Amino acid sequence: MFSYLQQIWNSKDLRTKILFTIGIIILARFLGHITVPGASAEAISSMTTKNELLQMFSLLTGGSMENFSIILMGISPYINASIIIQLLAVIVPKLEALSKEGEQGRRKLNAYTRWLTFPLAFFQSYGMILLLNSQSQFPIISNVTDPSVVLPIMLSITAGSVLLVWLGEQITERGIGNGISVLIFAGIVAGIPGMVGQGLFLATEDDSKLIPFITMVLITVLLVTIVVLVNEAQRKIPITYAGRGVRAKSDQSFLPIRINQAGMIPIIFAVALISFPSLISQFLLGAKSEWLRSVGTYMKDMFVAGSLSYVLVYFLLVLGFTYFYVSITFKPEEIAENIQKRGGYVPGIRPGKQTSEYIGDISNKMTLFGGLFIGLIAVLPMVAQMFFQSSGIGSIPLLMTGSGIIIIVGVVLELIRQVNAQLVMHDYKKFY
Repeated sequence: MFSYLQQIWNSKDLRTKILFTIGIIILARFLGHITVPGASAEAISSMTTKNELLQMFSLLTGGSMENFSIILMGISPYINASIIIQLLAVIVPKLEALSKEGEQGRRKLNAYTRWLTFPLAFFQSYGMILLLNSQSQFPIISNVTDPSVVLPIMLSITAGSVLLVWLGEQITERGIGNGISVLIFAGIVAGIPGMVGQGLFLATEDDSKLIPFITMVLITVLLVTIVVLVNEAQRKIPITYAGRGVRAKSDQSFLPIRINQAGMIPIIFAVALISFPSLISQFLLGAKSEWLRSVGTYMKDMFVAGSLSYVLVYFLLVLGFTYFYVSITFKPEEIAENIQKRGGYVPGIRPGKQTSEYIGDISNKMTLFGGLFIGLIAVLPMVAQMFFQSSGIGSIPLLMTGSGIIIIVGVVLELIRQVNAQLVMHDYKKFY
């Protein structure tokens, strides 16, 4: 371990990237403590400790609701903009053509995503203010109907989200890892000590909380182990490349298809999207129409954190986004074409269309298993909490949500891969 860390430190480029990434994370956490002027920090603090939905939303979007900070919404507007652009890329021919243009097309789509982030953040900020005001016993914002009061707050929160997205992009370009994922990872990890301390305090004060606390610790350790194993698991499709010449031997290779091909992306998308009904309901509750108010009340009651409807919708969103993300990133036709161009074939399968169908069928099965797996992991801690509460054993704060476990494992494994790749490049440069 020490020699590994010494290797990292001796690599100047890698050391610079890691230190730059750590610096950006520290800056982002500092921004989380800058309270929006005119807001009651005491009211928001007392409210978030009792609302699991807002706690999870804050952690998984890199925001900080505990202080009603300028990065209150985190990167959720950017995530929502990404979902919209990716959906449009499937429907709109021009955007679909851009998605196939490689790096240049990806940069243009990212630019469209950034432009869409600002208006989404602006309108979403008002819904978030209304939602937090309705959840608090005391008014966080004194007068949300006065434009002179609420507009500066909306602009501050919007600017904070845009700034956080920019910081994430700086990590991606000049640091190490995917910047957006790293910031979300930092937000989750920053909340773990507080949750552990709260759980220990409750367990020492009340003996009935001891069994749930120990159970949640064991469940967390078990889930982390299972997620690591499944995340690294893959199905290897044998590929044979014909040798050239009369006596040339064929080369055997494999096409690896991961069980969890989508990684943590479906979790991030699902968390950002499941908060939308609660935000929309705040607009509908203030409507003049009785019918619209009843719809708002229904939506608000349906998406209460920990309820059966919330858990079910959350699970289905994770499964749906898993299929969606894999469908736009994994192209069996292109893979089959590349294999055929290189003179390769799958033993027992004809090159071309049959190979494409064979790879696509295996990918669909892996996607189904992977989607069900990460969906179950995401909702399992909430189901455990529901069981403790209904059985009367006693409730305990979650040490880490299932979605948080998947994100942490995914980010750590990806960082390890990138660090190892950088070390290999460092050692390779020594020969020149």
